Amino acid sequence: MSRYRPPSDAPPPTALITPEGYKTMSDELDWLWRVRRPEVTRAVSEAAAMGDRSENAEYIYGKKLLREIDRRVRFLTKRIEVLKVVDQKPTDLTRIFFGAWVEVEEAESGEVLAFRIVGPDEINTEKHWISIDAPMARAMLKKAVDDEVAVERPLGRGVFYVLSISYEPPVNVVS
Repeated sequence: MSRYRPPSDAPPPTALITPEGYKTMSDELDWLWRVRRPEVTRAVSEAAAMGDRSENAEYIYGKKLLREIDRRVRFLTKRIEVLKVVDQKPTDLTRIFFGAWVEVEEAESGEVLAFRIVGPDEINTEKHWISIDAPMARAMLKKAVDDEVAVERPLGRGVFYVLSISYEPPVNVVS
């Protein structure tokens, strides 16, 4: 069986990352390599010492887990090598670029959305971080406050107005 994969029509993911995202990926790689893998290796060794490996669930599961850890370590190592950390603010802070926190208002419903434009490796729906490769982010790039932005979405075309742009994290106000 061949490992050949036909070329994809999709462009490769953008190789940009914020300093926070780079630290997160580096910390994960370090934890997997220095902590998790040795733990699992020890457990596999203990399971192997119990005897028949063909019917030893702990051994079989441990080997599978080791393969998954090794796969993730390989991915992180290769990905970190090609990433470019964007640690400086753009010269024009009035426009939307990589790393910006943006607030937009949907023209039709008046709903206000807030998100940050980050690299594809650090997408986080809970934090409202979207990839620079996402249609919404692509449409927003280089726009300024009060600009109208049309975005093609799965639900149809959406029109948004840029309300604010910031390159500093928003301050959460506790009331």
